[in-house]
Amino acid sequence: MSNMVQAVRMALHVAEERHGVTDVFGEDVGPPLGGAFTATQGLKTAWNSPLDERGIVGASIGLGLAGCRNVAEIQFCDYAYNTIDLLKLAGLMCWTCVGDWNLPITIMTPVGSGIRGSVYHSQSFDATATHIPGFKIAIPSTPRDAYGLLLTCIVDPNPCFFLVPKALMRVRSAPGEEIPGEPADEKALSKMIDAPLGDRSKWQPQWPDTPDLFIPFGEARTVRQGRDITVVSYARTLPLCTKAAEALAAEGIEAEVIDLRSLWPYDWARISESVRRTGRVLYVNEDTEVTNFGEHLVRRTVDELFFELVAPPKLLAGAHVPGIGLADNLEMATVPQLPTIAESIRTLVRMQP
Repeated sequence: MSNMVQAVRMALHVAEERHGVTDVFGEDVGPPLGGAFTATQGLKTAWNSPLDERGIVGASIGLGLAGCRNVAEIQFCDYAYNTIDLLKLAGLMCWTCVGDWNLPITIMTPVGSGIRGSVYHSQSFDATATHIPGFKIAIPSTPRDAYGLLLTCIVDPNPCFFLVPKALMRVRSAPGEEIPGEPADEKALSKMIDAPLGDRSKWQPQWPDTPDLFIPFGEARTVRQGRDITVVSYARTLPLCTKAAEALAAEGIEAEVIDLRSLWPYDWARISESVRRTGRVLYVNEDTEVTNFGEHLVRRTVDELFFELVAPPKLLAGAHVPGIGLADNLEMATVPQLPTIAESIRTLVRMQP
């Protein structure tokens, strides 16, 4: 049973073996490290780039235009901001040539808080990603979704962002949500695909026989059914929303929890159907609250579902501060946590029309 890092690694292996990936590259992505989070260990096509995010994105674009399907990693999303102009060029490529040229690239990068990474390794990139038209954007919250969404990104003919929540890197699949073909025993899987400590020069992974699994863009997942309020989230805050909903059931509050899984395109049909039933909605993510992607969802909720609501739609997001502190209490205070999510749900449900 895999964690998210292992799921990413297995998807990349399937992609290079069966879906034409020619290059997986970035800072420390190749041997011996296999990535800062070990997500690229054992891959045949993985190689180390210089410490140059603009060079990484530029090389990815060049390879893509040459017909080479590739996955380029920005080691932490905080440094993707160095490449915004190049990302904009990648996003508009197919549009500006009226479809004559495709760009089969995936920009993979870890996002968000949860590892005490302080100001340079804790930022979110999801709202910024949605401001770059031309990219599809996947952001998983489970290992199985990471596997299926990454493969969907890779086979797409045009640019995709694959945003991996750092806080969930080591979280394992829940029972019933395993990747088909992976060993049920986590120790057995680790022995097969995790590189040993020390000398790795002779190590070769033994990949499990996992099939193609494509989770479509724009197809959210209802994690928990409920009647009183709709809670829409993704990435690190998604499991917190689920825990909050389960705890609040003891108070008679039944919250429906939806995992978006992709930010563009996104599953408005699922959101709107749920909100029409519950009459209340809370959007939760950890990106800063000003020009947050959740604000777009609030606006659309008001525009299209105003007369279905019994309470104002709300956003719970990260504080609009320059960075996240290194100290545990500062990080916890900056982004949504279980108590703040539970209290936000409770407050909305108690509001009367």
